[in-house]
Amino acid sequence: MGEGPRTILVYSMGEVIGDGLIKLPFVAGLRAAFPQAKISWCAAKGSTVYAGPLKAVVEGLIDEVVTDGPTGAGALDWLPWVKPFGGRTFDLVIDTQENVRRSAVARRAGKRFISASGRGNDWPEAVVDRLAALLAEATPGAKLQPLKLTNELAIEAANTLLPFGEVYVGFAPGAGGQEKRWPLSNYITLAKVQEARGRKAVFFFGPDEAADAATVRGAMPNALFPESGQTEIKGPLLVIALASRLAAAVANDAGPGHMLAAGGAPLVSLQKDRRKAAKFRPAAQRLEVLVAEDYGGGMEALPVDSAAQALERLLA
Repeated sequence: MGEGPRTILVYSMGEVIGDGLIKLPFVAGLRAAFPQAKISWCAAKGSTVYAGPLKAVVEGLIDEVVTDGPTGAGALDWLPWVKPFGGRTFDLVIDTQENVRRSAVARRAGKRFISASGRGNDWPEAVVDRLAALLAEATPGAKLQPLKLTNELAIEAANTLLPFGEVYVGFAPGAGGQEKRWPLSNYITLAKVQEARGRKAVFFFGPDEAADAATVRGAMPNALFPESGQTEIKGPLLVIALASRLAAAVANDAGPGHMLAAGGAPLVSLQKDRRKAAKFRPAAQRLEVLVAEDYGGGMEALPVDSAAQALERLLA
């Protein structure tokens, strides 16, 4: 078996927060497969959350974000005399986007080139399955993995906020739109069942969800809200660190669910419709997916009993 690549370029068009979160287990799997390589990430359109809100999360996993030089996003970048990435070459280029013309530009920078473009009908529908396929092609046996954070402050914060010795079950009731939210009263009912079974209910709320957090506090005075009052370590970095302390979690189809999956929590994912559930399912290593469309309605149609049974399967 030869020596692995010393330089790797992951080629994408860029990431907003949702894209960045769903790709985190791919980033972790790539680093685990190639621990000594320098991993560069190209955001061809010039913007990625890996250089912004998720920079601290990918510390030690991505060594460099590349946004300069011809990157394939320009109309003339495909011309043969144009040198992509300022003439740089990489031992391995993994092209995660699916535009054939841009792939041709990225191909010129790689001694070895693996691409998502030009795949046939057998190419997986789910984003995480596509990323897993690219990773396995890069080196046999490689797979998506939970993040192993390198930020010692985040790890220490998680262990302090959720000390060893208890069984913690996480709940993330938020979502970007009301139509994607399972009723808060259902989350409370499910969390109370967990408390009755001797487990600690841990709630995750965003900064715009103070009213919902207050409702839960009133209904469940013993529930934990580990993000509350945190100033130094907060946001995705803290949620991902806390996920490693959870025995299981329940979340809507939204960013917090992807954070909990990226951190390694077994996850019950509550989805509105089948199409999105298939394409954008979280990359949790142990996953239960419930889809409201299968129950003949919106999110309110998802029964508490079904969620409770899915959660118990993960906790068993």
